[in-house]
Amino acid sequence: MYIKRKLEGTILTYLDAPEIFAIVGPRQCGKTTMLKNIQSGLKDSAFINFEDIEILTMFENDIKEFAKKYLAQKYLFIDEFQHASHGGKNLKFLYDTYPDKKIIISGSSAIDLTIKALKFLVGRVFIFNLFGLDFEEYLSFRDPSLFPLYTEYQRHISWKGLKISPLKIGDVINGQLQAVAEEFIIWGGYPRVATTVGEEEKKIVLKNIYNTYFLRDIKDILGLIDDYRMKKLIEATAVQIGQLVDYNELGQMASYDYLTLKKYLNVLEKTFICQPIRPFFSNRRKEISKNPKIYFFDTGLRNYIVQNFNPLTIRVDKGQLYENFVFTQLLKRDFTPNFWRSKTQSEVDFVIKAGPEIIPIESKSSANKAAVPHSLVSFIREYHPPHALILGEASRHSTKTEKTKIHFLPRWII
Repeated sequence: MYIKRKLEGTILTYLDAPEIFAIVGPRQCGKTTMLKNIQSGLKDSAFINFEDIEILTMFENDIKEFAKKYLAQKYLFIDEFQHASHGGKNLKFLYDTYPDKKIIISGSSAIDLTIKALKFLVGRVFIFNLFGLDFEEYLSFRDPSLFPLYTEYQRHISWKGLKISPLKIGDVINGQLQAVAEEFIIWGGYPRVATTVGEEEKKIVLKNIYNTYFLRDIKDILGLIDDYRMKKLIEATAVQIGQLVDYNELGQMASYDYLTLKKYLNVLEKTFICQPIRPFFSNRRKEISKNPKIYFFDTGLRNYIVQNFNPLTIRVDKGQLYENFVFTQLLKRDFTPNFWRSKTQSEVDFVIKAGPEIIPIESKSSANKAAVPHSLVSFIREYHPPHALILGEASRHSTKTEKTKIHFLPRWII
């Protein structure tokens, strides 16, 4: 079953631009399915896969013959492009030699594509990230009856220079959307997991995604033999989501020295396992400016790693998972989230830039807290943002602290 991706509309909008398109994202996030769906609607097009050794060999060893055979059509889609050892140079040749053709490539490792392709294509490529499903895409498939209500609520919020018009969300509808969001947080946004009905089968799919990551990205692409230590590192980061990174502790758990640890944390980011977010600061004397916090790209994969799929109501890590959900939603909205922490231990979960404005965001796991946290007040007094968000169980009346309007919203609306 095909779940329509929002990126599909973006690609179609810019399809006549001359640049090569590179679609980058985790394995099994839906890149191939989405590109085949786009290609099926284009008459003058071809779709090939570089896991076909014959096609890959022709591309690497006889680029002119490759062009003669596969650039007969206007649009050429190349899946699993990271297998091409000299992909960038050959793509540059095709781009410069056949300016009337459109090439769209995809790959599952940002490191690999950067090394083998993108560095040769400066000024010639548009890069698009495709992650797992966001909550809107998941809801459109999971509960079509709720989807129109969700989109209606979204019309009250403009994320380009934050604007929020008054909205009333009934308790019943909010509860239903909250329940779907919690299901989404437990199982994550991999399309194959989302379209699987039984919980045991979902676990098997997540297990296969994780095992494939080690077989393909870690061993084939990176050539790591001691993947046991990488597993220990991933397990350690899975426990520490939303916390300041303790490099000494992580290094001891995975038996890596500091430089090796930093290297492999970067590998985990570029292969779409987990990502550090950096502190937001303007005054190094008052604010933390070094150690990041880490979140996973997919909460379902994270829950598989810690082997916990229990309901959030009985979990001690539910606050961390709510935060991780907010992080992934912000990432999928093309924000680059930071966090803020003062040296007096005041902390705001996320800080984003929406147009010219900075917006602090707090994620709350308590159901009924309507108070403004002291840490958020500290940030407001330091930076005077026009808006702040507190995301929790339900929508509440907004309030003001100094000149900042503070909006209490259900977390699923982010």
